[in-house]
Amino acid sequence: MSAAPASTRPVVEVQRRTLRVLVLAQVLSGAGLAAGITVGALLVTDLLGSARFAGLPAALFTGGSALAALAVGRLSQRHGRRAGLAAGYVAGAVGAFVVVAAAAAQNVWVLLGAFALYGAGTATNLQARYAGADLAAPHRRARALSTVLVATTLGAVAGPNLVGVMGDVATGWGLPALTGPFILGGAAYAAAGIVLGVALRPDPLLLARRLDEEAVENATVPAAVEVPETDDAVPGATAEDAPAETAAGDPGAVRRAVLVAGTVMVLTQAVMVAIMTMTPVHMADHGHAVSTAGFVIAVHVGMMYLPSPLSGWLTDRFGPLRVAVAAAMTLLASGLVAGLVPSSSVVGLAVGLGLLGLGWSLGLVSGTAMLTSSLPLATRARTQGAVDLSLALAGAAGGLGSGFVVASSSFAVLSLGGGLLALAVLPVVALTARSRTGPDRAAAADRPA
Repeated sequence: MSAAPASTRPVVEVQRRTLRVLVLAQVLSGAGLAAGITVGALLVTDLLGSARFAGLPAALFTGGSALAALAVGRLSQRHGRRAGLAAGYVAGAVGAFVVVAAAAAQNVWVLLGAFALYGAGTATNLQARYAGADLAAPHRRARALSTVLVATTLGAVAGPNLVGVMGDVATGWGLPALTGPFILGGAAYAAAGIVLGVALRPDPLLLARRLDEEAVENATVPAAVEVPETDDAVPGATAEDAPAETAAGDPGAVRRAVLVAGTVMVLTQAVMVAIMTMTPVHMADHGHAVSTAGFVIAVHVGMMYLPSPLSGWLTDRFGPLRVAVAAAMTLLASGLVAGLVPSSSVVGLAVGLGLLGLGWSLGLVSGTAMLTSSLPLATRARTQGAVDLSLALAGAAGGLGSGFVVASSSFAVLSLGGGLLALAVLPVVALTARSRTGPDRAAAADRPA
């Protein structure tokens, strides 16, 4: 038998290459994602002279990411993941550089608008996880998307720990020290956008859609079906290579799955953003240096992404509903630790914020797998963007409300309240499991014996 032409590649190889490109882009974008989180609240506090509005940056980051999530989802639906993700990262880079300029000019209104634009990078970083699952086999879908998430770890952990270094760079350029992380963020987002725009070929969503159409058209033909050679198709790929979808034929099941998955992710995001946003402010109020707060946030962000492979394996192995319950219990533990440890305890706060990141990972991976497995390719990206819109709005509410909660009560009240709010996931999961039409049954059917 002659060797296959070099130009032909099975979809499994394309999936591996897709993941490699996404991993590189996520490593770069991770620095942009985490940089502004650490100092955004401090920058606004300095300019406004009050911690009451310290939650504004996180609210604007997530509010801007809400609009960007919808835009990136729709652009991806129409033109593919490459176009949507590259555009989102470029927008985030522009926002970061405008933050620097506005802070230097002491223009608060422009600064707030730039925070919202900067949020496009956050939305894009999250949307990239969907691209990792487009060509994945159903029983490996959660692990595929978690591979994309874990790649964010390197940049996300490095970003907060470079606060001091980038502050010195900014000062050397005659800029406020707190703009340094945004300089890093803008460069990181721009680099990620370039990588995806150049290298994410073939486009995973467009290829998956093409193969799905071929599979339907040739359902009775056992022979392999060649995909036409275009910019977003792989010559030699077959209809059998296309990932199967689990709930495309039942609109009611799709709606239920979207509702459950959205609820899990929305609650997870709201609790995470609220507690994370006020941690640097809480630490600054009790005498901790900015670099120390950066360390705690680095632990938190690292635990958001580093355990993603574990979250993915657990979801593929035990189903998303069980993992969603684990997410709620982990977030409760986080709220208890962060709220009850002494404010002087850096280790205690790091443990609490680490658990917060782990709970977020479990909730996001299980919810994303639940959602993706239930959506037909014809509407997948658009619906994912709409769900991420709700996710970002929940984060905006959590970020904005967190400052007022702490100003009127305490950080302990915020942390304990957030942990209790996470338990709202439990009745949703219980009702879904009782109906016996939940996504876990579909997921279990997908898993090999």
